Amino acid sequence: MEDGAAIWRIARDSEVLDLNSSYSYLLWCRDFAATSVVARDEAGEPVAFVTGYLRPDRPDTLVVWQVAVDRGHRGTGLAGKLLDALTSRVAAEQGLASVETTITPDNTASDRLFSSYARRHDVALEREVLFDGGLFPEGTHQPEVLYRIGPFHA
Repeated sequence: MEDGAAIWRIARDSEVLDLNSSYSYLLWCRDFAATSVVARDEAGEPVAFVTGYLRPDRPDTLVVWQVAVDRGHRGTGLAGKLLDALTSRVAAEQGLASVETTITPDNTASDRLFSSYARRHDVALEREVLFDGGLFPEGTHQPEVLYRIGPFHA
């Protein structure tokens, strides 16, 4: 739970992610620690994270909620390593058939991350609009495109 404040700061400083309340990040670290991962620097401070959860109606599907890397650690492949480590752990502990996430059309870094993840694991990647931008009450949100990755080979 102690990582909640740090991952909120990393998400805020990403300048790309939709920032949730600090309270939600504290809850996330408590309730979804088994499906999330945090990377630390040499001093033990959080520098990157991947948060996720298992879909209630498809418990073998990991939904990746957010991925963020502190500015000073970007460009090192850390996000891909964290995603690999998390999905490997979830697969070993609970089984994993597929991964889902949503990405806005302008988020090229996330598109590259998940496209390369699918290639690395030699699994299919399908894209379709999950939430049209008009559904968001702000009126300025881009569509959220669902990325379905899998099924994974046993």
